[in-house]
Amino acid sequence: MGRFHRHSDGTVHEHDGNHHDVGDHSGYAQTGTVRVAVLENLLAENDRIAAGNRTDLAAADVRCVNLMSSPGAGKTTLLRRTIASLAAKVRIGVLEGDIATSLDADELTGLGAPVSLVNTGAGFGGECHLDAVMVRSGLRRLPLADLDLLVIENVGNLVCPAEFDVGEDARAMVYAITEGEEKPLKYPVMFRAAEVVVVNKIDLLPHLGFRMDRFLGCLRDVNPHAEVIHASARTGVGLDEWCAWLLAVNARRPG
Repeated sequence: MGRFHRHSDGTVHEHDGNHHDVGDHSGYAQTGTVRVAVLENLLAENDRIAAGNRTDLAAADVRCVNLMSSPGAGKTTLLRRTIASLAAKVRIGVLEGDIATSLDADELTGLGAPVSLVNTGAGFGGECHLDAVMVRSGLRRLPLADLDLLVIENVGNLVCPAEFDVGEDARAMVYAITEGEEKPLKYPVMFRAAEVVVVNKIDLLPHLGFRMDRFLGCLRDVNPHAEVIHASARTGVGLDEWCAWLLAVNARRPG
């Protein structure tokens, strides 16, 4: 881990590194040991609650995907198409995470999937990610008994969401080509955590100087095992492959 900060309500989280690896804090000569202890305690409590979320989801026979990205990468647009495409195949729900507003939740409401909104600015310190406590609060507002698959649309942020186990079965990320080719190297945490990377907005390739081969090379350096889906949430390219991946996650159940 590198840096972390404390919010006005006393909550603390870090902004780089691997989950559970509290890292090298030697640069903080006076407070390094304290920082390590605080982070270890925070992550341990989060994992305890995440385990409870996972138990509740399993008891309801619901598989869960944690969908992450930077702001504006296209998660909500992709989910709109996903709900329509999977409506006849699987009972899907959405837990929508945002710092403020219901804009994305409103976009997904009325499409045939129940939506539970969690604003981190409403009692959770305005965090730039969802943690297990926030997800637990959102699960209470979902009809889990009527679902097969839950997609958590995490807060748009390229680092913090990947640091917190929320009780999911799988992690996916949406990456827009407008973000540049080198992002896996600059922000490895999320790319390393993702089982699948949906490379979105490929309809813009003719208009950008984006080098797909360089991006894929950077991704392989960080996560050689990640599945890659080339997609355009706007036009529907790649939607079938994405939905097939979701159905494969949904099939991860006894019997």
